[in-house]
Amino acid sequence: MHSTKHPIAIDDNVATLHLNSFHYGEPDSGKKVYIQAAIHADEVPAMLVAHVLRGELERLESEGKIKGEIVLVPAANPLGLSQVLHGAPFGRYDLSTGTNFNRAYRHVADELKQTLAGRLGTDASANVALIRAEARRAVSEWEPQDNAATLKKALLTLAIDADIVLDLHCDNEAVLHMYTGTPLTEAVQPLADLMGARVLLVAKESGGEAFDEACSRVWWDLQDHFTDANIPPSCIAVTVELRGENDVRYDYAQQDTDAILQYLARAGVLDIEQRPLPAAQCKPLPLDAVEPLVAPHAGVLVFHKKLGEQVAAGEPIADIVNPVSGQVTPVAATRPGLLFASTAHRHLLRGMHVCKVAGADSFRSGNLLSS
Repeated sequence: MHSTKHPIAIDDNVATLHLNSFHYGEPDSGKKVYIQAAIHADEVPAMLVAHVLRGELERLESEGKIKGEIVLVPAANPLGLSQVLHGAPFGRYDLSTGTNFNRAYRHVADELKQTLAGRLGTDASANVALIRAEARRAVSEWEPQDNAATLKKALLTLAIDADIVLDLHCDNEAVLHMYTGTPLTEAVQPLADLMGARVLLVAKESGGEAFDEACSRVWWDLQDHFTDANIPPSCIAVTVELRGENDVRYDYAQQDTDAILQYLARAGVLDIEQRPLPAAQCKPLPLDAVEPLVAPHAGVLVFHKKLGEQVAAGEPIADIVNPVSGQVTPVAATRPGLLFASTAHRHLLRGMHVCKVAGADSFRSGNLLSS
């Protein structure tokens, strides 16, 4: 194992910040895996999983059981970790620009459509190698204009040529769930099964240029453009939401780490005993079938339903109770589905997020991710 420090904020008149990456195995000896934790900084369960995973990878490397290259970034957002407002961490947005740390990554497909014209053929392996080389070049030429973009470039540089990308997050309050590209559904389902995910949400393009899609969507965008070339979807990128932000437990972290190691074993990256896949707890659902619900007015949030429960269309999930006027308004989904994520706040203003329900039938369009 070796570690690398990547400078992020380096102005002489402000604090210097670095991103740390840990590298296991050998480059070009097999598949490349990239795993990062907590791009939203204060999503702490992801960092604990990375900590446990780091110990396991060090052991496996010492035993000669890593058959490829694994890059681990256990705290992917040093900028966000340095942001504290009135004693509370604030890691979702860059305070200097207002930009979500998991949005606005450089999507290199449009550039590669120009630079790869006339250069791709029927040899899938040759095409994959060429696309990765061009993607690395395109990312290297990105000229960030602020510290947040510098961080995003550093992360994308580490991940853009990986075969597998696992982006570890958590929600406010949630059951374990995942996001991935529709063309990757079959490849990701075993990971969902191993981790016991309750929801697997898929989209060909979710909007906002999130990190996982910056790594994976380039492949099917090029495939759609170069219709005569053999371009397989060669980056399995997944956003894993590790339950809620307060689910910081060693048993969960070990359980999640074991599942990730089993997935990497199935991918041929780790030489460890493979256990049978557990029964699936979910099937893929379209991301555009998720219904986000918001507070109709200010008040106290009181849930009737628990996370992980099925809800019917029109069935009250929660009430908003205005303690001054006495108004009580039920909050319900317009479609049936699984209640999989909610806010941890119990007093809301009008329009604030209440919860999300995963249905089966597509009905939304545009930007499908929360801000």
